[in-house]
Amino acid sequence: MKSPPRPTDSELAILRVLWKHGPCTVRQVAGVLNVEREVGYTTVLKLMQIMIEKGLLLRDRASRCHVYRPRHSEDRTLGQIVRDLLDRAFGGSSQKLVMQALSAQKASPQELEEIQKLLDEMKGA
Repeated sequence: MKSPPRPTDSELAILRVLWKHGPCTVRQVAGVLNVEREVGYTTVLKLMQIMIEKGLLLRDRASRCHVYRPRHSEDRTLGQIVRDLLDRAFGGSSQKLVMQALSAQKASPQELEEIQKLLDEMKGA
């Protein structure tokens, strides 16, 4: 199966809205995005149209207002972004990626506990 295209920062912001809130109209997405920073309705509409063409979104035309949803799950999209970053920036080294991530921003005790659980599971597998 072909990997989805890597979303731009603006496209990723739209995807986050859709992953969190479920299928939405352009107006709903613009409303959520406007809480953080001002963005025009037509800008969001154009971005979402481009995302349809790129295969990042699906559009339901059943109602008067088109409803959009992500074509791929959050896990699949973020996994693809991480794989791309891992290859481009870290030469495929998971160790370098993790070490850089943990040194760049302090992890909470809960995050460290989840990381440790994942490492324990990986060791057992």
